[in-house]
Amino acid sequence: MQSPDFLRRIPPVTRNIIIICLLIWVVCMFAPRFGNTLTSVLGLHFVKAPDFNPVQLITYLFMHDLHSITHILFNMFTLWMFGRVLEQVWGSKRYMVYYFVCGIGAALVQECVWGLTWQNEYLSGIARLNGLTLDSMRAAVEANPDYFAPGINSFCDQLLTVGASGAIFGLLLGFAFIFPNLPMYLFFIPVPIKAKYMVLGYAVLEFFLGMNGMQLSVAHFAHLGGMLFGLPILLYWKKKGTLGGNRFF
Repeated sequence: MQSPDFLRRIPPVTRNIIIICLLIWVVCMFAPRFGNTLTSVLGLHFVKAPDFNPVQLITYLFMHDLHSITHILFNMFTLWMFGRVLEQVWGSKRYMVYYFVCGIGAALVQECVWGLTWQNEYLSGIARLNGLTLDSMRAAVEANPDYFAPGINSFCDQLLTVGASGAIFGLLLGFAFIFPNLPMYLFFIPVPIKAKYMVLGYAVLEFFLGMNGMQLSVAHFAHLGGMLFGLPILLYWKKKGTLGGNRFF
């Protein structure tokens, strides 16, 4: 049985990533208990959490929020829009390497963010519950580490990220490098914006939202991490003159 024409027109790596993500999401929606288990196993956990597994640095890219259809639809639409173009320009192998480097890089940045923030988040939460100041709570935890260990492990296991957004933000940066002056349209802005300015605007917005703690359920710094890890690759390819094709894979 052949795939529909519109699927065959999508390059293979982009097509397979979209199919895998959609299939996993649909299966998880129809089997919510299995979906919750799969999200816990394949989603990205904090490295200090008992449920962390190094393979999650890759598998989290195929998982998406089961409580909102907009998460997966937006990611897959953006992947289709920009990923298929980049795969046609770079070739499938080179594109796949770039995609997963950006995705893993986004995961590593998110791990760093958790590493810098989890203690204050945990301590401030239990300090409020116990009517103590943050410093008093910190002293109590340091004095009785074994007593608080189960609570810390439980808290760390709740730190979870899923979704392909980090890798996709890397793709947006790649698109802006290759087609910097291509006019783009956003739904809420009736005038065209050059691709390089649109991507820069996204980056600034993500940084602002991350620094101000807005939309806490969104891993803003992971999005920036995808761009951060994609940037040196793009600069290297540009220096070598292979950014716009001339494949070496």
